Amino acid sequence: MPSVFSYQSAEVDWCEGNFERSALIAEYYNTISNVSFFVLSPALLYLNRQYRQQRPVPLYFVSGLLFGVGVFSMYFHMTLSYVGQLLDELSILWALAVAYSFWYPHVYFPRFIKSRKHFFCLTGAITVISTLMSFVKPAFNAYVLNCIAFHLLYLTWRELKKCSDRRVHQMAAAMVLWWVLAISSWISDRWLCGFWQAVNFPYLHSFWHVLIAMSLLYCCPLVIYFDVTYELPSFKPKMEYWPSDSWPVVVPYVALEERHKQC
Repeated sequence: MPSVFSYQSAEVDWCEGNFERSALIAEYYNTISNVSFFVLSPALLYLNRQYRQQRPVPLYFVSGLLFGVGVFSMYFHMTLSYVGQLLDELSILWALAVAYSFWYPHVYFPRFIKSRKHFFCLTGAITVISTLMSFVKPAFNAYVLNCIAFHLLYLTWRELKKCSDRRVHQMAAAMVLWWVLAISSWISDRWLCGFWQAVNFPYLHSFWHVLIAMSLLYCCPLVIYFDVTYELPSFKPKMEYWPSDSWPVVVPYVALEERHKQC
């Protein structure tokens, strides 16, 4: 019986050919494309530094876990090991759990939840149970994790109904566009592998890594924007673009303006 740390001991093998460009890296492009997560985390921390000064713990935790997602995904695609597969999927699960714990709006809490502390406990318990269940059928985890995106889209729609800021709506549209491109790449690589191999382009999973990182680059400022409205009422959030509004390709971030006191 092969070790759970052995190369190619995972239940999943993506479309890209194994060891074609390196004797040490199983899926070369699927591995190096995770560099996008190493750029994503510091970009979120740097651009949203005003928010970081007011609410450092959520942003540091989520950014750190996203960096970890990149590390474990790189290890998984480099080895295609069983342990790598679990670490890859569980790092995503815990990143989502922490983001929900800190950023889930209290107005949407279940009625039996009375405080953020109670919600932390609920989220933690669900995450621990889900972690243990992940060992039963790891290959099923990826589908469940992707389905969580639909709940995030639903929450975004609920919040956009209460928001009249044109830039926020534009950022939400861009986030959805990047996510659609990302999930399309993931599904195509998983279910249409024969076709992509026939046309000699079995690299769509590497596109998934880059595209989902781009989607998160728009998603996180959007979530931060809504979090400010709930948790920092003395500040008014404003969606800004880096490096400037005039550039054809921009990265969004949230600036904070102090609200004027009414006499």
